[in-house]
Amino acid sequence: MKTWIVAYVATAVVFFALDLLWLGVIARDFYRDQLGPLMLERPNLAAAGAFYAMYVVGVVIFAVLPSLGGTWAGAFLWGALFGAFCYATYDLTNFATLKGWPVAMTFVDIAWGTFLTGVSATVGVLVTRSVVGAP
Repeated sequence: MKTWIVAYVATAVVFFALDLLWLGVIARDFYRDQLGPLMLERPNLAAAGAFYAMYVVGVVIFAVLPSLGGTWAGAFLWGALFGAFCYATYDLTNFATLKGWPVAMTFVDIAWGTFLTGVSATVGVLVTRSVVGAP
């Protein structure tokens, strides 16, 4: 149980901090320009919190825990793949079903989700190993 908790907290902190930096500072204007009137003035914090909480569970189950006995590169790969599949599901569904969903948004968001999840899984593995030890 300690392993799972450490893995979850470490992964969540990194994922949330990097995504906040990306969405709130680095790519804020890009998202605003791409989404225009679809974007809320203030995000729905309950929905955002539910996403972060559930998504990190997936990262831990599918990337962090299976990689604890492997390499950091393996953790990055599994995390990146999980991120690519999840973000592609969201973005490609929006592109397929919403009028005016920008193609640039689709590619940038999938790339970001892939990178973000890979890095978060890697740090989750490294922190968990340093706190709990390798299996």
